[in-house]
Amino acid sequence: MSPLLTSEVFALLEKARRTASSAVQCSLDLQRSITRVEIFSDHWKWNGAAFPFPESYKERTIYHWSDQSFQPVARYGTSLVKLIPTNWGPPTFEMDGIKMLPTARISPYVDAQHKVELIEPRGKVILDCCAGLGYFAAWCIRERAAEVRSFEINADVIWLREMNPWSPRPDSSLTLTHGDVYQTIAAVPSRSIDAVLHDPPRFALAGELYSQTFYDQLARVLKRKGRLFHYTGSPNKLARGRELANEVAHRLKIAGFEASRVGDGILAVRT
Repeated sequence: MSPLLTSEVFALLEKARRTASSAVQCSLDLQRSITRVEIFSDHWKWNGAAFPFPESYKERTIYHWSDQSFQPVARYGTSLVKLIPTNWGPPTFEMDGIKMLPTARISPYVDAQHKVELIEPRGKVILDCCAGLGYFAAWCIRERAAEVRSFEINADVIWLREMNPWSPRPDSSLTLTHGDVYQTIAAVPSRSIDAVLHDPPRFALAGELYSQTFYDQLARVLKRKGRLFHYTGSPNKLARGRELANEVAHRLKIAGFEASRVGDGILAVRT
């Protein structure tokens, strides 16, 4: 796997070179582990491979080794998608500059853990509607879900996920489908899902994933008493006085759920 470097790691390597250290301990996988790096006057070595010291680097950027140089972990397709370092280790990501996961007060990985615990995943078949970096899926697997079916519409986000050492890899208990869950959910059999995790993009970017039509489909595929956690946040609340969470709860109730506010989302139970 390519070493992943942040500005903090670059600075640590440069300091080791300036002080003529022969080696330094650091993380090259976003704080998942600590490894030993050998330091030379014009390069550094890791796992037998030599890498140059960078001429420049930016804050809030993660770099990977590509085409004989360190490049940002970012792609531009329909939007600029970029992996962003955090103080916690597990990264978040941005789409056109909009941060997609909370990081100010808690690790996005731990935040996912708390939300997954709400649906009690052990032994269940989970529908993960908008997979993103896969932190929901990772915790479902750790909590021994029977199966996780994840959907992600953006191929560039899937690429970020492949680059991220904190993201789970598909296996016998986790499937990752590149597709639009709004379209593909019609093929999911009725009453075949035990619990749902729904962390959609902002309403302005994917309003269909907040629609009555989609919630009716979630009610159709979910078993009776099945749980749903729906992340909403509070977009537009200050600017327009809008309570998106209340709108979501109202539509879920029409679809056949009992719904209530929990933290920054809605916890609903299929009646």
